[in-house]
Amino acid sequence: MYENEERIVKAFVIASIAWGVVAMCIGLMAAIQLYLPQLNFANEYINFGKIRPLHTNGVIYGLVCNFIIGMSLYIVAKTSLVNLISKGLSWFLFWGWQITLIIGLMSIALGYTSTKEYAEFEWPIDIAIVVLWVTFGYIFFGTLAKRKTKHIFVSNWFSGGVIIVIALIYLVNNLSIPVYGFKGYSIFSGASDALVQWWWGHNAVGFLLTAGFVGTNYYFIPKLVNRPIYSYRLSLITFWGLIGFYTWAGTHHLIGTSVPTWIQNIGIVMSLLLWIPSWAGAFNAWMTCTSNKEEMKKNPVVWFFLSSIAYYALATFEGPLMAIRAFNTIAHNTSWVIGHVHSGALGWVAMTCIATFYYFIPQLYKKELYSYGLVKVHFVLAHLGITFYVVALWIGGIGQGIKSLSLTDSGSLTYTFVDILQFIEPYMLGRAIGGALFISGMLVMIYNLIMTINNPQKEMVKGGC
Repeated sequence: MYENEERIVKAFVIASIAWGVVAMCIGLMAAIQLYLPQLNFANEYINFGKIRPLHTNGVIYGLVCNFIIGMSLYIVAKTSLVNLISKGLSWFLFWGWQITLIIGLMSIALGYTSTKEYAEFEWPIDIAIVVLWVTFGYIFFGTLAKRKTKHIFVSNWFSGGVIIVIALIYLVNNLSIPVYGFKGYSIFSGASDALVQWWWGHNAVGFLLTAGFVGTNYYFIPKLVNRPIYSYRLSLITFWGLIGFYTWAGTHHLIGTSVPTWIQNIGIVMSLLLWIPSWAGAFNAWMTCTSNKEEMKKNPVVWFFLSSIAYYALATFEGPLMAIRAFNTIAHNTSWVIGHVHSGALGWVAMTCIATFYYFIPQLYKKELYSYGLVKVHFVLAHLGITFYVVALWIGGIGQGIKSLSLTDSGSLTYTFVDILQFIEPYMLGRAIGGALFISGMLVMIYNLIMTINNPQKEMVKGGC
């Protein structure tokens, strides 16, 4: 890659880290307010209802999308043995994405929201995101089209799938009738709106937060351990399995609603079938990661990849579990779901990002990593944080669900809403402690990477990415 391409990738990586830490801090603020609600200080701009979508959109469009775009463009150029098709459009994509995200988050803080989960931005922001995403697709597929290799590397299959599916479902879910600037109304209503929303909502998880990261792992893990992918054929089975099953699974969030039962059942069946490609991908990545025993023993960056794979297997077990009606009745609409989301978001997505940053940034800047000791400190903090966060919400959420379903002999509710809030209170404290520990680890990483970049004494002698 020429210097300009490396500069673009560096920009996306730095933006991903910056947005990630900011969004996580906002999430921590939200978690603390669930334990001490008086800390919103009766201020309309920092109450839970405002900062929660700031957190989720900051993570998805800031941390995740910058990571996916940057890594996808890097991998497609490297594996195709060509430069990106347009450096001008690449910089337009980068700056356009950051500016659009800033304006979008400011609009949410000011109260402009479509109220849709993971799709709160109003129609002007939606249009900008669609234009930028199409630009991303043009750069990616245009670069792929002029490749000097006959073969398309498997990571590019995943990136291409993400680009196509996200473009389709984002556009459809956000179709609306504009009323005035920053206010429009969805063209869907009732059960149809719910179906389209969770077609988007679950596939934002299924593709942005799953397929995209599976794809980058198939590039960076072999590079880190200096071994080939354990099974290239299995990686393609994973790809087609995710494409075939994931797009149907979103209705497991609508079990017990007015959505037709047959549609709910399709979601249940497809969710259960997702176990196959998900665990096939986890097995493949795990076997690749553990194929170099020496590297696994001495390099703590490998530990982050191994942890991310383990949490991926866990999260993709929990999702199908939640699709089973008996369990869904207890766990859905409780804090258990938040624990499930964050076993994936912190354990899978964040751990993958962290491992990639620790490997990739020294390679980009041609420097040796400043301190592997600090990587181990970060590893401990991250795992303590996830344990506090997820276990607290698993236990609290199941208790919450059981109490909300409990009836007296006369058929009335055993526990009031206030009773359940009092029960869940200590688990909200555990959630906040977990979030604080995880963010502490992120700050350790930032210090380590800044010192790596600025340290003139530790030039990389060999290696490549």
